[in-house]
Amino acid sequence: MSPPLASLSIDNNNMNFEAFSTPEFFENPYPMYAKIRQAGPLLPVGPNVFVTGRFTLIDALLRDRRMGKTYLQSVQARYGEAATQDPVFQALSRTFLMMNPPAHTRLRALLMQAFNRNQVEALRQIVEATTQDLLDRIGDRAEFDLVADFALPLPVEIICRLLDIPVAHGIELGVAASRLASALDLAPLAPAQLAKANDAALTLEAYFQGVIAQRRAQPGDDLVSSLLAAEDEGARLSDAEIVSNVILLFVAGHETTSNMIGNTMIALFRAPAERQRLARALHEPARVAQALAECVRFDGPVQMVVRTAFEDVTVDDVTVPRGSIVFMLTGAANRDPAVIANPDQLDLSREAVPSLSFGGGIHYCLGARLAMLELESAITGLLSRFPALAPAEDLDRLAWHRRNNLRGVRALAVRTR
Repeated sequence: MSPPLASLSIDNNNMNFEAFSTPEFFENPYPMYAKIRQAGPLLPVGPNVFVTGRFTLIDALLRDRRMGKTYLQSVQARYGEAATQDPVFQALSRTFLMMNPPAHTRLRALLMQAFNRNQVEALRQIVEATTQDLLDRIGDRAEFDLVADFALPLPVEIICRLLDIPVAHGIELGVAASRLASALDLAPLAPAQLAKANDAALTLEAYFQGVIAQRRAQPGDDLVSSLLAAEDEGARLSDAEIVSNVILLFVAGHETTSNMIGNTMIALFRAPAERQRLARALHEPARVAQALAECVRFDGPVQMVVRTAFEDVTVDDVTVPRGSIVFMLTGAANRDPAVIANPDQLDLSREAVPSLSFGGGIHYCLGARLAMLELESAITGLLSRFPALAPAEDLDRLAWHRRNNLRGVRALAVRTR
């Protein structure tokens, strides 16, 4: 069992960023999330900065156009004004993820040309072939690391195929991708970690500037070439916009999907009856999709998103003051008993699972379809190839990443027989 969160206190409806960086939180954030939901709809964590873990409030705010992105303002609130000029924060600020309309609308429309339903469905064969290739590499080994040998290589190889870069380069850049992603965390990074994140941003920018130069000279049928050619009402992406957004896609293609695969298998290992329910339905794609949507709700990789109120916003009897930065704990919202019955129970029979795992509103995750396609292929492949798959280590002693935004384990030893 996870240790009790004795160190967490919410006094006078106040808390601080450090509460999201304890060993107990990294291992199991859900007891803390429950306390946050119970303490009130909005809890201050700093001057004009709040957190919320309530589903209805987060869902409404994500859909409200009066709530938007002021990414560098949120950086300033956590790190101070000087940090807003750091390479990592500047790189992230240029991504469509951090923009508002009309700039966001233009960028997303161009990127959607590469991520629409038809384009993603066309990737199904690539995803399934990559899954089977990785399983073949594992072969008849009695034990393997599900993260290092499968969950991480799968999305890395797929995003490398999409970008048409060598898989070896993708693996080498994986450390930089992880360090850059750490800058998205709610709790401020230590100076040494921030320095590594800045170096990572510069490394990734330099690499993908080179890729763009190559594709401009010799276009192909890859995602970078598509972005160079994409046009919306005569407007095209600049090289700087392409670099930042390709980095975003590269980072997302590493950690979020791999964590989603690992978290799903951990949840299934801890709920053997539900795992058997899924095993019996592996040849029914609709039931598999429904079951895995529940797994992502139960313990998804992305635990929070951030918005700023451009004017006073009232939802029911809760008012978010103009200028307030709100850290929305989607991981907490996905366990909100006011919306979901028995939310701390994995129930693969749930239909139309309420979930904010991929965000909401105009910033709904662009890669959600691809991520779920990869998850469905991964879990179906694992359970079909290794029906006796079981953990080879104590699930209560796993090493979770020390991250409060992206949740996942560093390793997961499993046995096949």
